[in-house]
This record gives sequence, structure tokens and C-alpha cells, in this order.
Amino acid sequence: MDIRINGETADIILESEKTLGAVLTGIEAWLGNSDFRVRGLEIDGQIIPGDALSAAFERELAGIGSIDVKVCTRQELMLEALTEARCLLAALAGPGSLSAISSAGEDWKTCAAASFISRELPDLWSILDEFFKTGGPSPEVIISLIDERIREIGDPAREFACLESLVSTISERLEELPIDIQTGKDGRAAETVSLFSNIAEKLFRLFSIFQSRKGFIETVDSVPIHNFLEEFSAAVTELLAAYSAKDAVLVGDLAEYELAPRFRSFYAALKGAVVPLV
Repeated sequence: MDIRINGETADIILESEKTLGAVLTGIEAWLGNSDFRVRGLEIDGQIIPGDALSAAFERELAGIGSIDVKVCTRQELMLEALTEARCLLAALAGPGSLSAISSAGEDWKTCAAASFISRELPDLWSILDEFFKTGGPSPEVIISLIDERIREIGDPAREFACLESLVSTISERLEELPIDIQTGKDGRAAETVSLFSNIAEKLFRLFSIFQSRKGFIETVDSVPIHNFLEEFSAAVTELLAAYSAKDAVLVGDLAEYELAPRFRSFYAALKGAVVPLV
């Protein structure tokens, strides 16, 4: 049996696999270490539609002459899923009943794009899910969020370049956060935490896009990137928890001594690698 990936013969040796599902599971496990994802399948030259995949997985290999697995990058799949979600939201914009929105949502949630977003973009999925249940936030608001994600995929270097002044401003505000809390500037403190959370998430998203290019960044401040991101993420989680618990002392310490310097260092490391790409 011939096994091809995007039309190219794959160097795959079958061992104890008996079904098509077992072969595809092995291929998906191998792809899991890369930026590629399975997007389609052909058996003996015949395209297998999405609703027939489950049955195809049970097929015995003995009766199959060739398998051609179609793969593409995670970013390509993400772009397709976001574009499909955007088109649906655009169609639902304007006057419309909640029952119509809910019905459209139920239909959409069964498609591949919805499955991808729920798995890969849980923050956006929660917003979409809320919209289909309650009608809010408005389609226009969600479309603006989707457009931002599409720009990040299409031109991540340009999106990154727009963040420099924001990173500088937010870092300074993180250092001022203890004083804002102590002097009762609750509105400014809440805004600082929200701005930091949003921009940090955006940096993480852009980093993920850039990092798909092998060896993009290996260290930040001489700390292995994996360890740095774990420590950064843990500090962000601790800050948000402390802020929700109104622990002003811990919020101040984390913001001033942990997050502000890490925020600057992360941006600087990314900038050093991104500038040649602009």
C-alpha cells in the first residue's frame, strides 16, 4: 500500500496496524510535533468527506491500495476557521431574532471550523458561544476581534511592530500599580491589569506564530524559552488571582518586580528576532 502526504510518498513503514484509523493515528501523533495538521484524506484517489471519516477509520488496510493524507499548517487552518466564522457573523449582523442566531449557531457548531476554534482558540470560542446563546456581544464587536487574529496570521511582524509604545507604557503602569492601589485609583489599576492581560496574550499569540519557524527564539535573559514562558504565565495567573482576591500587597509586588521586567525582556527578545523579518 502506498502512503502519501500531500501527494509525496511518505517514508512510513507499517508494523502492526490493521485499520486505516490506526495508520492515521500514528500520522497525527507524528504531526503533533510539528506545525502541521491533517485537513483531508483520499483513499484510492477518492476524497473522503468529513461526515464519512469515522466509517473510513474502521476500514481494513488489506483492501486499500493507496492513502493520500492532506495536511496544512496550523496557521492555515486557523485562518480558514476564522474566515468562516467571520462570514457567519457578518450574515447575522443587523436586526435579527435570538432564535435565528441560536439556530445558526447550532448548525455552525457541527462544522470543522467550529471544532478547530473550540480546540485551538478557547478564548474566542467562549465569546462566540455566548453570542449564539444570548445574542451578545454584537457581531460587529466579535468581527473586530477576529479581524485582529487574521491580521496577526497574515502579517505578524507588522502587528508586533505596533506594540512597542504600548509595551513601554504598560510596563511603566505595572510599576506604578502599587501606588495606584494604595491611593485609591481603582479605575486606573483595573485598566492597567486589563491592558496588560490583553497585550500579554497578544504577544503570546504572535510568539506562537513566529516560533513555528524553527529556532526563532531559544532564550530570554539567558533563560530557556520554555522555562521563561512557564514562569511568565505562572506570574500572570498569580497576578490575576491576587487582583480578584483584592490582595493589594501581592498584586503590587508581582506587577512591579515580576511582570514589568519580564514583560520588557520578552518584548525585547521578540523584537531582536522580528526586526529582520519586517
